[in-house]
Amino acid sequence: MAGKISIYWRIFSILNYGFMTVLAVLCVLPLVHLFAISLSSDATVAAGKVFLWPIEFTLKSYDFVLGQSAFLKSMGISLQRVALGVLINMLLTILVAYPLSKDAATLKGRTIYVWIFVFTMLFSGGIIPMYMTIRALGILDTIWALVLPAAVPVFNVVILLNFFRNLPKELEEAALMDGAGHLRILWSIFVPLSAPSIATVTLFAIVGHWNSWFDGILFMNSPDNYPMQSYLYTVVVGMSTIINSSTDLEVLLMVSDRTAKAAQLFVGALPVLLVYPFLQKHFTKGIVLGSVKG
Repeated sequence: MAGKISIYWRIFSILNYGFMTVLAVLCVLPLVHLFAISLSSDATVAAGKVFLWPIEFTLKSYDFVLGQSAFLKSMGISLQRVALGVLINMLLTILVAYPLSKDAATLKGRTIYVWIFVFTMLFSGGIIPMYMTIRALGILDTIWALVLPAAVPVFNVVILLNFFRNLPKELEEAALMDGAGHLRILWSIFVPLSAPSIATVTLFAIVGHWNSWFDGILFMNSPDNYPMQSYLYTVVVGMSTIINSSTDLEVLLMVSDRTAKAAQLFVGALPVLLVYPFLQKHFTKGIVLGSVKG
């Protein structure tokens, strides 16, 4: 009987690994294809010869992209948004998750507070009330319009508070007996022990801010203040690369609109691709340990 179970388990493992490998390849292929287009000549791309490997290798598309002031400015705005937004997200997420991780006897009305936060995950006021609120606050066309509406990501709060609830209560009790306050317990005990979960929600915050594009179009009156993803949306969907000078036009004639777009899209995805491997090792552990309790 044990032998049959072992054989079935091996078959399942082979099929499972095979399926996941195919799925991973399908996810990677579009990015590889995009990268190959960005490094190929205009003629080979127009002829449909480029698939997974550059044909007639050239860096002219990247010369054009990195020479565009609008593209570089949008990247700077996105970097500023990520730095400021992730800092605010993590600070508020930790400060909200810690008290909500306590039981009802320690925090009176805990259940009510939790449901208030969960309610915001299910229902929202909509785009018009949000726009009116941002306008009333006087932060339209500023970096704060991109950061403050998503200052408290409730999904991240739920993951982190569940992780906090799994930590041994004896640690907190010992610290309280030694005279430590809640802030000292939070930053000296809970935060260091929650590194996997914090790394996970940090990754969520980075990707969320970097990939967000709609709020940039909604809250920015001037295209000069667009973050990178909003700028790329206008380039790709608008079906035209922004040309700022006659030099840009001369270079674009050599690289084509399609290769220039491919280069911009790849550069736009590159920062997250570089950050993800450093946080990925904590991802599975953080997301699992942060979701085993309610």
